[in-house]
Amino acid sequence: MSEPRIYADMDLPIGTIASLPEAAYRHLVIVLRRIPGDSVTLFNGRGGEYACTIESIAKRDLTVRIKEIRELSRESPLQITLAQAVSKGERMDYTIQKAVELGVTAIQPLVTDHVVVRLDAERWARKQEHWQGVAIAAAEQSGRTMVPHVAPVADLRDWMPTAPTDALRLVLSPTGSPATLNRGSNQPVVLLVGPEGGLSEVEIKLADLAGFVSLPLGPRVLRTETAGVVALSVVQAKWGDLKC
Repeated sequence: MSEPRIYADMDLPIGTIASLPEAAYRHLVIVLRRIPGDSVTLFNGRGGEYACTIESIAKRDLTVRIKEIRELSRESPLQITLAQAVSKGERMDYTIQKAVELGVTAIQPLVTDHVVVRLDAERWARKQEHWQGVAIAAAEQSGRTMVPHVAPVADLRDWMPTAPTDALRLVLSPTGSPATLNRGSNQPVVLLVGPEGGLSEVEIKLADLAGFVSLPLGPRVLRTETAGVVALSVVQAKWGDLKC
């Protein structure tokens, strides 16, 4: 029986007994049917992971004994922010899940001219919360010790001036010409990916003025949920820890 990995945003002092959040209770007890004495791995996004044993289970309450910390990291040395135009339904979930598996540092959902999804502020906030949950689940599954932050949804025109100025800025463009990519030592990367209909001509010009370099991905047109995953793979293979 495999040992589950659970994210717990809390301090985890060695040798203590801790009560886990309700989400962890639901997953470990209701879904996985774990019982006292079973082993579980916890991580809190602050480095390393913790070997634990389930101490007790009561109604809606689960406690674990924190035995030791494993000083390890599966994080990429390359800091990548994925600025992803919002796509419909499960496509956005897929993009976030795979981006986390590929080692992305942060995710910025964007509304662009051709984005189909249009919601009010309250529903966007619920979407952000859901996407953060997707990122947590992907970090648990992939063995990461950090959970990428999914930022609040922003309009592309509002976000672009706030993008990190010290980063290598890349924008996916199916019609762009290949450029020589010069990345400085330890320089972070910002990857801008448009929606199903692509970025508008105005948005492409704005990206160019903001210092974004065109990154074409071959002769075929990729879906938005595919394009980001492919681009992250290319960037990680070139500068990160994805080695062939």
